[in-house]
Amino acid sequence: MSADPRIAAITSRIVERSKPHREAYLERVRNAASKGVKRAVLGCGNLAHGFAVCSPAEKEALSGETVPNLGIITSYNDMLSAHQPFETYPALIRAAAHEAGGVAQVAGGVPAMCDGVTQGQPGMELSLFSRDLIAMAAGIGLSHNMFDSTVYLGVCDKIVPGLMIAAMTFGHLPAVFIPAGPMTSGLPNDEKARVRQLFAEGKVGRAELLDAESKSYHGPGTCTFYGTANSNQMLMEIMGFHLPGASFINPGTPLRDALTKEATKRALAITALGNDFTPAGEMIDERSIVNGVVGLHATGGSTNHTLHLLAMARSAGIVLTWQDISDLSDVIPLLARVYPNGLADVNHFHAAGGMGFLIGQLLKKGLLHDDVRTVFGQGLDAYAIDIGLNADGTVARSRAGDVSHDPKVLATVEDPFQASGGLRMLTGNLGKAVIKISAVKPERHVIEAPAKIFHDQAGLNDAFKAGKLTGDFIAVVRFQGPKANGMPELHKLTTVLGILQDRGQRVALITDGRMSGASGKVPSAIHMTPEAVDGGPIAKIREGDMLRLDAVAGTVDVLIEAKEMAHRAAATADLSGNEFGMGRELFAPFRAATGTADNGASVFFH
Repeated sequence: MSADPRIAAITSRIVERSKPHREAYLERVRNAASKGVKRAVLGCGNLAHGFAVCSPAEKEALSGETVPNLGIITSYNDMLSAHQPFETYPALIRAAAHEAGGVAQVAGGVPAMCDGVTQGQPGMELSLFSRDLIAMAAGIGLSHNMFDSTVYLGVCDKIVPGLMIAAMTFGHLPAVFIPAGPMTSGLPNDEKARVRQLFAEGKVGRAELLDAESKSYHGPGTCTFYGTANSNQMLMEIMGFHLPGASFINPGTPLRDALTKEATKRALAITALGNDFTPAGEMIDERSIVNGVVGLHATGGSTNHTLHLLAMARSAGIVLTWQDISDLSDVIPLLARVYPNGLADVNHFHAAGGMGFLIGQLLKKGLLHDDVRTVFGQGLDAYAIDIGLNADGTVARSRAGDVSHDPKVLATVEDPFQASGGLRMLTGNLGKAVIKISAVKPERHVIEAPAKIFHDQAGLNDAFKAGKLTGDFIAVVRFQGPKANGMPELHKLTTVLGILQDRGQRVALITDGRMSGASGKVPSAIHMTPEAVDGGPIAKIREGDMLRLDAVAGTVDVLIEAKEMAHRAAATADLSGNEFGMGRELFAPFRAATGTADNGASVFFH
């Protein structure tokens, strides 16, 4: 089925807007691809260094141009639950590559930090910029020019976007993304949230809170709620970087290993040495990016991708905007209810039919572009599958059905949970922001209330503990943008504002910072740009000013006369405390060079 006319129209305008950037990008990719594999023209000393630790047979193979060499970029470390399973992947990949007649080498490792560990801590101020650093680190690994194809091992928040930016930078090489999968289900996410609220209210102690958190985050794999990490996996599959069905298979299972072996062999099959050359930069195009945004809306995905997708697209010469994301939201129905937009976790989502069912449903109504290239070698219709194991241990795929295995978790396109997606752009006299409303009750889509102003999340939490957050209000948490302090997630606000809302107060948030990928029920205008440190209008709000956040009309305003606003001086903040400690001094050049939130908050793209 051809794409819905509304999807096609938005895609066409992205194509038109992107033309000068995309054409220049493709010229670079094709020029690099035309130069071919370089091992034969490397100096003997260069090549000897490159395969010094290889076996004699591998050295013989890599001395010529007929045996493909697979570069592995890994984000393995054994502190991150999602990335710990990657410890054993290189050996598995090397063995599978040997079976396929190729060679595989770890080209390099990239840093991978856990936002769950750094929430509310100084290290969170490095988090967003770690995305661009990861792209740079992967680039160093691939700069040795020893490889015919690449596989990327990454899962969590900034890691996958950074790896995709690297894959597009080396877009003349094929790229297959290999996930590790989610941890098995532990303490239900709603129960974890309940204990967090009790702790914030002083009704349980640290021991009870730690017990609940440990039962929720309990083993290898991604956290099971639908935050940025699992939104990443959805994106890689719906954009064609994963093999069909790969995203949400638990670590340490025979099917997980079979998928890793299959991905390795596929990465070797699509090099320039074969007949199915699939360079990543040509494979991904404007349709692929639109498919990613569609998937984000249909699943109620992470707000962080209103930053990451912009940067990921620009790395391929594609100019995606918040307006595109917002307009697509009006077209795409919400088909998934996964925490925090429901009670289910990603394992329940997968059991209900998962990505295969979701893709099949969206394709039925032309809400995805099927005519895209993928690493699997077929259009997106090949991803509308159920997945399992054959008797011989290889991956088995069958056509996904039209009936959800759990209608409370996955809906059909004819009977969605809501008619539109969950992410929208807001505009007004405060600038531009984004909001996620898939978990916000309709009666809270419009909030008009006086401002309470804070310059960090600790200030708001202190006011809560002191009993000062009474009545209806809109919290303004400013000087939290990328230039100010690296735009940390303000996850500590989620529990407090949720408690106040549950008490019957009408509350909302306006901030130039980020909220967690798991943010949910409190209306929050986030990523406000221009940010306060640039003198944006958010810096001119005063305590008690009436604010209006209207997610229905798509507006966010301070309700004062324009003349008064123009004459107000912007507030300032002492940010010296954010400049040192826990590595923050090393990232001063990133804060100075970053672009704005509506351009992806990247040091590469402005």
